[in-house]
Amino acid sequence: MTKPQEIVICSLHRIEELEDVRKLESNIWGDTDSIPSHQTITAVKNGGLVLGAYFEGQLIGFQYSFPGFNGKSAYLCSHILGIDEQFRNKGIGEKLKLAQREEALKLGYSLITWTYDPLESINGYLNIAKLGGGCSSYIANCYGEMEDLLNSGVPSDRFLVEWHIGKKETTDSSGREILLDLMMENSLIQWETIEKGLPVPSFTLPLPEQEYDIAFVAIPKDFRTIRDTNIQAANEWRMKTRDIFTDLFQQGWEVTDFIKNSMTEIPVQFYVLKRK
Repeated sequence: MTKPQEIVICSLHRIEELEDVRKLESNIWGDTDSIPSHQTITAVKNGGLVLGAYFEGQLIGFQYSFPGFNGKSAYLCSHILGIDEQFRNKGIGEKLKLAQREEALKLGYSLITWTYDPLESINGYLNIAKLGGGCSSYIANCYGEMEDLLNSGVPSDRFLVEWHIGKKETTDSSGREILLDLMMENSLIQWETIEKGLPVPSFTLPLPEQEYDIAFVAIPKDFRTIRDTNIQAANEWRMKTRDIFTDLFQQGWEVTDFIKNSMTEIPVQFYVLKRK
């Protein structure tokens, strides 16, 4: 079993290292259309960042970022993070993000942004609960129709996360199941279970009235299995969450937390939103 302390994270600068990153990306996504090493090395030389995660000298994970500019200030765009399938769910993604934060601070950045699929609960837990990122922007079909192993069959909707890296606080919410009954009753998306205990959305609740300042939205614990076994249910989750989050963000709400529950009989996790 791989232990987190056995993983070595380092910043990559040589073309040979970045070519290994390109090959790993292609293996992870099952796609030959990976980011060319001449592009990543150019980014590294101009304010960008590529990090590698190594186990016993083998590259098993990476993170690639490039500079962004919004017309007023520069920030770091965290474009892609990938982990070899054999090494997932071992905390390596978190180690890469924390190393990214430290390297970005050295480069003078105070903000890192990135997109992720809001239905991927593992990413939601890491990005919002553990790292302390926030989100108030929803991008429908962000990358168009994607045909790789991890995205095919469902529109590529994404959250746009903002991570203000000058702040060290995180909102790790593991074990906060005292809120579970409240979240289940008040989630704006309600669900029912089908074969193999997988959840499908059943109906939605009205958005909170003006006097309320907290909202909950359920998502599946294991969206990937739903997508692989029931594409209709996967697309129902996509459309329901798209509508709910779009409406909430337009009315001034922001995702501030992610509640991970460990009860196997409850097949969902919860986003927590507050008014800005």
